[in-house]
Amino acid sequence: MKNYNYSNNEKENNMKYGMWLDEWFRNYIQPSSKIKTCERYSEIIEKHLKVKLGEYELDELTPLVLQRYVTGLMQSGNIVTGKGLAANSVNGIITVIQNSLKLAYTLGELKEYTADKIKRPKTKEKEVSCFSLAEQKKIEQAALSSKKRKFIGIVICLYSGLRIGELLALTWSDIDFTKGTLAVNKTCHDGRDEKGNLCRITDLPKTASSKRMIPLPKQLLPVLKEYKRKSISEYVVESENGEPPTVRSYQRTFELLQKRLHIERKGFHSLRHTFATRALECGMDVKTLAEILGHKNATVTLNRYAHSLMEHKQDMMNKLGKIFN
Repeated sequence: MKNYNYSNNEKENNMKYGMWLDEWFRNYIQPSSKIKTCERYSEIIEKHLKVKLGEYELDELTPLVLQRYVTGLMQSGNIVTGKGLAANSVNGIITVIQNSLKLAYTLGELKEYTADKIKRPKTKEKEVSCFSLAEQKKIEQAALSSKKRKFIGIVICLYSGLRIGELLALTWSDIDFTKGTLAVNKTCHDGRDEKGNLCRITDLPKTASSKRMIPLPKQLLPVLKEYKRKSISEYVVESENGEPPTVRSYQRTFELLQKRLHIERKGFHSLRHTFATRALECGMDVKTLAEILGHKNATVTLNRYAHSLMEHKQDMMNKLGKIFN
């Protein structure tokens, strides 16, 4: 990150927001946050906050100033196209503003904390998209019959609900074949090395609840054992050269598979949604499903899969209704 230079007098009396962001990021975010979080915060600070708000003194960042800034983001905040930023992106920037100013207030650098008065844009509820049972079978058969070893990851996701980063960080040592369990203790994402080349970065799980133990279907274990026997890598999902694929390349692999099977294209995360939907259809209780998915609590699972739950309830009621016939 590019750092502001300032005198002790400036720091004590009228610190600029850009200066404070450097201090906050370097001393309070970087030492204790995940790599992906640091990358995201750094991008927000450098590309957005310093550009428009960096020269403001901390006490000049009134609720009106901040709200006008947020409105500008929604109207023309995209630095590439000049169009408005999506609500999720704007809310991410607001979070950085609020967290940084809250600490400034706690440490006495800011007289009053008012960033909590920012009005956040409403986000649309993400639509849960999953594959039909027929589509799932087609995907499974194609993946298991493929000569490319990396396709096994798709099957694992369908029967464990792993996120793509968790899947690609999975090593053979994470699978206990005796107990029939899979340990989720790390994740990965795409990043850039010092030379700017695309690379994989291994990190801690998404949240504390994301670190978990998942029991695997016993029917899947002999399949995985056979893949392990032929594997030339410590990673479960490997390319033909034994190297683990990047997140984007694996997403592309899945896109091409759907195209070949003439299945309407869905994102890789739909495999996770498909697992959750099938689990509910089989009668799995929501608390157990929440633990397997790594959700913080069952409420998150209930909210996300309410539609699937209602369909399951309707099906059960229809079966009950047959008593009348």
